[in-house]
Amino acid sequence: MSDKTRKSAKKRIFDIIQIGNRNDLPSLLFDYFIVAVILLNITIVFLGTFDEISGYSMLFRAVETVTVGVFCIEYILRIWTADLLYPKKSPMGARLRFLRSFDGIVDLLTILPFFFLSGFIVFRMLRVVRILHLFRVNAHYDSFHVITTVLVEKKNQIISSVFIIIVLMLASSLGIYSAEHNAQPGVFKNAFSGIWWSVSTLLTVGYGDIYPVTVIGKIMAILSAFLGVGAVAVPTGIISAGFVEQYTKKQYSDVRFSDLDEVGEVLVDKESVFRGLTVVEADERFNVRILVILRGELTVMPVDDLRIKQNDILIVRGDKIDK
Repeated sequence: MSDKTRKSAKKRIFDIIQIGNRNDLPSLLFDYFIVAVILLNITIVFLGTFDEISGYSMLFRAVETVTVGVFCIEYILRIWTADLLYPKKSPMGARLRFLRSFDGIVDLLTILPFFFLSGFIVFRMLRVVRILHLFRVNAHYDSFHVITTVLVEKKNQIISSVFIIIVLMLASSLGIYSAEHNAQPGVFKNAFSGIWWSVSTLLTVGYGDIYPVTVIGKIMAILSAFLGVGAVAVPTGIISAGFVEQYTKKQYSDVRFSDLDEVGEVLVDKESVFRGLTVVEADERFNVRILVILRGELTVMPVDDLRIKQNDILIVRGDKIDK
């Protein structure tokens, strides 16, 4: 196989295993196939916990072996094509970058539990990580980016509200320990018992396994419950307001596209200069701003590291638009 043919095959494999190109049938089928394998794998893990069908354990193990084999092949292919995902890095640097990325870590944690003995509880618990594969399927679409955008833009407010909750939790845990330890030494043995109680109270869970019996302890419980309602409502309100703000911006942008004099539409064909570039590379190279990407029936948010694919329609704004 010539070097040119090998590079062409590698590029084709990269296009197929990357998610988000609805106009490429093999890529679309691969996306559906991976989703089916992930769901099958998770289903097998759930079914394996039922004693009533333990007689099918050999079948479950065989199916799990096949699905993990698919994950291994996909993982190897993603490492092999990492230099196309990060073209500015050397081949080894690109592979290391992928291994440290969210996708690379999730892929590795998905595979690891299968190769360790079932007695290793920590590795068995890592099986739940494979459900995070489903986030990758949605990673290039609008719904997922709204979530990540809200969390990034509101991170300072969220961190502040979480800090307040932690302070209240520590204060109430030490307070309830001081108030209840002498009355219930077997229940509130140490400060950690107070932390468990304060978490269940402040977050309004109320398991009821430990509770105060002294007057001071009950007064603290009442105050903690009221403070907990307000403290939990703060990050919830911040995130909710962020969602409303993002969707309002998106709807406003959709309405205003036709009113902007410098907005143009670019179809990315096989010969397009935009094909294969990331959003940030296209913005810097051609002095344009990509407002939105139309990919089949999907509206894709133009995050910096999103790669532009053939048949995409770019809604761009700039002084000069090269179609």
